Amino acid sequence: MCGIVGLYLKNPSLHDEIGKLFAPMMVAMTNRGPDSAGFAVYGDEVSEGIKLTLQHEEADYLWHELQAELESTYGGAVQMDVYSEAGAAVLKINASEEGIRSYLETNHPEVSVMSVGVSIEILKGMGLPEDVITRFGLSGMKGSHIIGHTRMATESAVTTEGSHPFTTGMDLCLAHNGSLSNHNRLRVELQREGIHFNTENDSEVAAGYLTWRLQEGDTLKQALESSLDVLDGFFTFVVGTQNGFAVIRDPIACKPAVMAETDDYVAFASEYHALADLPGIENAKLWEPEPATVYSWGGDAE
Repeated sequence: MCGIVGLYLKNPSLHDEIGKLFAPMMVAMTNRGPDSAGFAVYGDEVSEGIKLTLQHEEADYLWHELQAELESTYGGAVQMDVYSEAGAAVLKINASEEGIRSYLETNHPEVSVMSVGVSIEILKGMGLPEDVITRFGLSGMKGSHIIGHTRMATESAVTTEGSHPFTTGMDLCLAHNGSLSNHNRLRVELQREGIHFNTENDSEVAAGYLTWRLQEGDTLKQALESSLDVLDGFFTFVVGTQNGFAVIRDPIACKPAVMAETDDYVAFASEYHALADLPGIENAKLWEPEPATVYSWGGDAE
């Protein structure tokens, strides 16, 4: 089942309203995914260093003690925005991805890294979509584009780490509706190429494949076109990068999908009613994405 939604704002004047526009889209997908929900928002870029989204199973985790420890260790200012009700924090630090990952794995293995980049924040948790987005204050967020997922767990346990969206590389995000049949074999092959996985979810393998192809020099569009030959199963992907947004369906395209485009935005949803409250939707170009076709926008899209 599951529901996916995405919103790419072509009009920069709307960036301050992305959370307000997107929250109803997430809630509209509740019937398709009542077990857990999550979203990846792109914005608030760091000019130096990286930004990490961190999560802990305890809502009252002492994030500010971790912040002080990192400031002492790295000898500089460390910014941390805490979502106390969600057991999550967004860390901004002037460090390398490899260095900070290694430090956390050694000294704080209880902390999970949900995303790394200069723009992306992946925030997710268990429960109804409305409850999850309230914990994170989605309605007040700003950004250029955002991808969300509501999950109905049919193949694995309901956990925060198993919730979507997934990332396997800097500023990459993938939300998936469908099922892959060759993900176990492909996971092993990608691990040989240095791609790291945190779960057994097939969607994370799809994200890992895109990460690998991008590392090999593909554009986002080329990586997605390649996935049509490599990934077996049925899928609809909504993908985000630092400056890009893309949608693709498998050659059978049995999962529902609808898109809308105006001069101000591009929007995607599993069902139309998730788009119905967007401004100007009555004048939007509406279409069902064609099978085996990449639709992409933004500087990273081509």
